[in-house]
Amino acid sequence: MSRYVKKRTKSLGQPPGSLVHIGEIVTEKTKITVIDYNEKKYEHKTDVPLKECSRYFDSATVTWINIDGVHDVSVIERIGEMYRIHPLLLEDVMHTGQRPKIEDFGEHLFIILKMLTFNEEKDRVEAEQVSLLLGKNFVISFQEREGDVFTSIRERIQGDKGRIRKMGADYLAYSLMDSIVDHYFIILENFGDKIEELEEELLEDTSPKTSSRIHSLKRELVFLRRSVWPLRDIVNSLERGENALIKKSTLIFLRDVYDHTINIIDTIEAYRDSTSGMLDTYLTQMSNRMNETMKVLTVIATIFIPLTFIAGIYGMNFKFMPELGWKWAYPTVWGVIALVGVGMVIFFRRRRWL
Repeated sequence: MSRYVKKRTKSLGQPPGSLVHIGEIVTEKTKITVIDYNEKKYEHKTDVPLKECSRYFDSATVTWINIDGVHDVSVIERIGEMYRIHPLLLEDVMHTGQRPKIEDFGEHLFIILKMLTFNEEKDRVEAEQVSLLLGKNFVISFQEREGDVFTSIRERIQGDKGRIRKMGADYLAYSLMDSIVDHYFIILENFGDKIEELEEELLEDTSPKTSSRIHSLKRELVFLRRSVWPLRDIVNSLERGENALIKKSTLIFLRDVYDHTINIIDTIEAYRDSTSGMLDTYLTQMSNRMNETMKVLTVIATIFIPLTFIAGIYGMNFKFMPELGWKWAYPTVWGVIALVGVGMVIFFRRRRWL
């Protein structure tokens, strides 16, 4: 359940805006990376000292500050002071179990998303909270660990590919969101392959492991749905263009993200229906197997009922039974038993009960 609900014991009783990290610490040291650019200039710095971040606040260029590791209260608090970030936003940054959402604080637009990756070793989807803070000329991204899906964006900025160097901070925020959403399709492809394998397995043979795999797949889809479903409202809110930080030139690109989001949600719902159908198919097959087994056992028991009756009569050991003194009584009884048994088998096969 830790993937669904983060323990909030440390924050109980704290006043609103208190900076307490909730979640797993997945990196030892907080790392700050800065990319500053415009159409003619490009600057990329790694392991930037915290005090240097302040000089980009009023820059005429677009600045992307990426912070890997949100467990260090001093770093998050200092960034908040430099960029005049509301304490409630900083609190949400450090609470890594937040639901994806968007909040408008006037001069800042705050967005929380879930960046999904597939863990091959654990065979499950893992989610990392990514918080984006959009200002007039900057974007600050807060990540729980190093490593993300933004490599292509960094390459586009560095190589001056596309329109990203010609656009503003709002387009950069869109690009980060679009990269996260596009990576969802890779996760869905993985689920699609798993569903196809399970469907083939159900047609060929079923075992208790099959049921376990289906239930595991359903849990993963529930987790995926919880991470993706709120994204539709986030993009829809941005697409309406009610915030001054989002330029009209960026709205058309947000519509594309919205279409992708709807497509992803529809695919997740289709996969959930497929897994539910597979579970029903599995239970039906197990029930049919049980019925076949019971039918065979019932037929066998039915065949032995008259045979047991005959054996019961001649097993009563009465002294004055007419057949006891007859020479051919024993083979005759065996012959009757054989005829009755074979006759019943032939009858059942003609009635297609066997």
